[in-house]
Amino acid sequence: MRVSFYTLGCKVNQYETQAMEHILSQMGIELGDFEDACDAYIINTCTVTAMADKKNRNIIRRCRKRNPDAIVGVCGCYSQLDPEAVEALGADVISGSGGREEFLQLMLQAVRTREKARSVDKALARRDFERLPAGGLSARTRAMLKVQDGCCNFCSYCIIPYARGPVRSLPLEEAVAQAKALCAEGYREIVITGIEIASWGRDLPGKPKLTALLQALCEAAPVRLRLGSLEPRIVDEEFCEILSRYPQVCPQFHLSLQSGSDTVLKRMNRKYDSARYFESVRLLREYFPGCAVTTDLIVGFPGESEEEFEESLAFVEKCGLSQVHVFPYSRRPGTPADRLPDQILRQEKERRSAAAIERTAKLAEDYRQAMVGTVQQVLFEQPEKGLFAGHAMNYVKVYASGEDLQNEIRKVKITEVFADGVKGEII
Repeated sequence: MRVSFYTLGCKVNQYETQAMEHILSQMGIELGDFEDACDAYIINTCTVTAMADKKNRNIIRRCRKRNPDAIVGVCGCYSQLDPEAVEALGADVISGSGGREEFLQLMLQAVRTREKARSVDKALARRDFERLPAGGLSARTRAMLKVQDGCCNFCSYCIIPYARGPVRSLPLEEAVAQAKALCAEGYREIVITGIEIASWGRDLPGKPKLTALLQALCEAAPVRLRLGSLEPRIVDEEFCEILSRYPQVCPQFHLSLQSGSDTVLKRMNRKYDSARYFESVRLLREYFPGCAVTTDLIVGFPGESEEEFEESLAFVEKCGLSQVHVFPYSRRPGTPADRLPDQILRQEKERRSAAAIERTAKLAEDYRQAMVGTVQQVLFEQPEKGLFAGHAMNYVKVYASGEDLQNEIRKVKITEVFADGVKGEII
């Protein structure tokens, strides 16, 4: 039996796909390529925007049309919220954003019996963290460790709390055990991931802080530790002081912004303002000199005036962020923002997106240029562009000449800005 996967969406989805691949491999099931002939196909979906839903539908249709005799299974956030739509597209087995092992059993049963099945729970009723194997099946370089699921922020543009349910946390002792196991398998970097990792611990006895988990992981796992996306309010003096004690903490912090305009942030139901965000950036720079601070920026949110748009871009430039991922606002049915007045026309959102990408590209260029002449610790991953490519601790891509460097950490002196990163010479 051969099964293949197609994953849409965030790092949590990627983690969960890798976990499902691992489970099937342990059962002796062969994993195939999604473009090849297989007995079953699994599509792990995203539903963060209406555009994501469109991508889900397209890939399900394409898979069903191209493989009429195969079993097609769909799981993830899209099928969690709209299983009827997924069924109408011809999926044989439908699950949601939880119950992965049960879903895999239903898939294997469907291959044998050709019987359709659906198993979708109520996400908002979930209270337990779903245990899945950490790591991945690719070369032992970087592993993801999911420590948290769910979100209770209810930002006005976001459907994810309804698709993922409330906050659930992996207990500290179990996270440490998984981290140790990943180290033993040969991984050189662990990425701490979750839907909203800043909320880790809120549902556990004593409500421990994220810093308690990170301290325990640093002391248990002598490898690089990279943090997933952070809510700005968690970055205070205590957070920075504690993490700065551990040299293996990667100095790259993705702080969610979404808008640099306080009036837009309020309409988004974000829980901070630009002043609080700027303070987080200041603290990170104080405790982690030269660190990379990256973010996401939504443009064209309902009611965003030209003045608010310019205010947002000016704030991003004031922060001097090293990478900005720009997204035009995408209406998501079922969210409060979808019902807000003064929706921005598509053409205007595209214009603002292009302008924001152009303005923020210089920030990334300036940050990479400032690396020239520095020495970086690079974890090499694979050959690329005739060189060997890897990532510095600040997550900037580094190219250098060399062979058989996969999963090696080497000191590299940066000599120039190159392609989508920088280029250097191994010391």
